[in-house]
Amino acid sequence: MRIPLLASSLALFALTAHAAGQQQPETRRPVAPPQAIGALHTLRVIPEACTRIQGKFTGDAAKPYDFAAVPTGTRCQPRARLVDAASVKPQGKAGWVYADEVRVPSAACPTQQAVVRVWRSTAQATPPKLDAQGRSRLYLKDSLAGMPDAANVPVYAIEMGVAGKACN
Repeated sequence: MRIPLLASSLALFALTAHAAGQQQPETRRPVAPPQAIGALHTLRVIPEACTRIQGKFTGDAAKPYDFAAVPTGTRCQPRARLVDAASVKPQGKAGWVYADEVRVPSAACPTQQAVVRVWRSTAQATPPKLDAQGRSRLYLKDSLAGMPDAANVPVYAIEMGVAGKACN
């Protein structure tokens, strides 16, 4: 599963990097250990969305880093949606919290970093509609069929990009 519009997210990344730099993420993390070119590594796991954001430095000047959002497991049932930040534009918007920022430098080029920014919607999930007996219930058959009420689940917006100067 790749996040749609990844290219637009990378283009938007350059425009929002300055704006996000003014905000502080809810979770403060130190810069991760440098990663070698070609070494696949996990940047962030979002268990509610059953998704892991992974990537690797490519060594290619045109596309220095390859990002992918992959499922964490075949039996995991998502309790949240994952969207591209370019489509919802959460930066500075009411109803969104700048939750996390992950930075991973390249071992071959320490001035270049892969950056993932995560926003979380502050909208509250509502319980399912009442059934014929007046109870709010979750049914296993609906969950296994992948039919959760999509309007009522939490949403995470992801922005992925590369920051810093490229090395020669």
